[in-house]
Amino acid sequence: MNERYSQILKACGIEEVNSGVCYGEWIENPSGGDLDVFTPICGSKLATVKMAGADDYDKVMEKSEAAFKTWRMMPAPQRGEIIRQLGNALREKRDDLGALVSLEMGKIFPEGVGEVQEMIDICDFAVGLGRQLYGLSMHSERPGHRMYEQWHPLGTIGIISAFNFPVAVWAWNAAIAAVCGDTNLWKPSSETPLTGIAIQHICNDLMKEHGLEGIFNLVVGRGSSIGERLIADKRIPLVSATGSCEMGYRIGEVVGKRLGRTILELGGNNALLVMDDANLDLALRGILFGSVGTAGQRCTSTRRIIVHEKVYDELIGKLVKAYATVPIGNPLDEGTLMGPLVNASAVEVMQAAIERIKTSGGKILCGGEPVTIDGLEGGHYVKPCIAEANNDWDIVQEETFAPILYAIKCTSMEDAIDIQNNVVQGLSSAMFTTNLLSAETFLSHRGSDCGIANINIGTSGAEIGGAFGGEKETGGGREAGSDSWKAYMRRQTNTINWSTDLPLAQGIKFGD
Repeated sequence: MNERYSQILKACGIEEVNSGVCYGEWIENPSGGDLDVFTPICGSKLATVKMAGADDYDKVMEKSEAAFKTWRMMPAPQRGEIIRQLGNALREKRDDLGALVSLEMGKIFPEGVGEVQEMIDICDFAVGLGRQLYGLSMHSERPGHRMYEQWHPLGTIGIISAFNFPVAVWAWNAAIAAVCGDTNLWKPSSETPLTGIAIQHICNDLMKEHGLEGIFNLVVGRGSSIGERLIADKRIPLVSATGSCEMGYRIGEVVGKRLGRTILELGGNNALLVMDDANLDLALRGILFGSVGTAGQRCTSTRRIIVHEKVYDELIGKLVKAYATVPIGNPLDEGTLMGPLVNASAVEVMQAAIERIKTSGGKILCGGEPVTIDGLEGGHYVKPCIAEANNDWDIVQEETFAPILYAIKCTSMEDAIDIQNNVVQGLSSAMFTTNLLSAETFLSHRGSDCGIANINIGTSGAEIGGAFGGEKETGGGREAGSDSWKAYMRRQTNTINWSTDLPLAQGIKFGD
């Protein structure tokens, strides 16, 4: 491992061997075995993480449950003040953490910094929530009675995050849940545990200043053991999980069986529709970032472009030329626009998908092949791919987590919307058009069936402030903005009788 990478790790508090289990204090020798962590940039080993065993998990849960009893009694504005300080602590480490994200999972440095900025933004958003956890009051039909609703924290929230956004999605959940009065137990992806450890260090330092521990907790562990234990744990009323649809089926089944709650952010098969009246230069830029950004490893990555037949050839020609100019290489280097895939398996999955495209009758217009970068021979690089395809092919109906873009012709706006909606996933969607009627139709109940629908911007790049999530097999969950805080709390309806009578609702008479 070179000196540059060592400096990034050191700046983020990462040592050669790290415990991956913490409740405010690190468990020094957890019993779950060792996890070696490698960078996809060049294949070098970064560190070894000691994972949680069953006893370690239970110890962290016990601490979290005990901390909840104290944390829930702190007034919400005071909890918000602590989250404000967390946001400031993240500001101080923004670039270092952004570099670690790039080093560990492979997205380019500006995207890594942008992800940390999302953490800061959600902390800012959560601070305001500390004074806005509103309930409703309503008029009772009974004289001398007052009715209202209030919201109470749930307990310990389980957070299972994916490798592609190793820290931002944790913050979407943890910052809001903490302001609501919940504690949390975070299981990061085994591909990106070091970013979890770095964030836990920051949380520990802040909580110690306030005499607290057990609010933010970390368990690095295998999905087959610690992950299964977490989702089956009745002490965890809510599990928020980001990952594949297959993972979501399992989590939904296990948590639902015990009547727990879930926030599921699962696969996306996102389409960008280009109408014949679109600004093609604008569409080209939206497609390029949506399909190539994060090497196609965003849940909101553009997977399909549905292009009106009148502008299809022109747009595809421009897009193929643009793809040929994408700088591929070390994501920490200035000027790189596409880094590596997360691991060798991701490269294999992409190659298998390309073979299925060919056998289905598709045409590869450009890219798709693995790339060797000088000096980074152990990295997992590919050229982004564009393929002509039919929407109903099995391979197109699935989500391949790699930079493969399917180009599909349409004949009209109605045809484009039908194609866009004819997949099982429903996360993000976009239409490029200068026609007001087309735009409003796409955003109406007759249009996109996704949780996110955009006009003249791409499918990728959601802002804090709006609720993030999707429909159908994307899971139906919502995180981050709007009123998503309600998922982390329980609603209680209260009625107070301030009269000397005891009338019953609906005018019921019972006895004298």
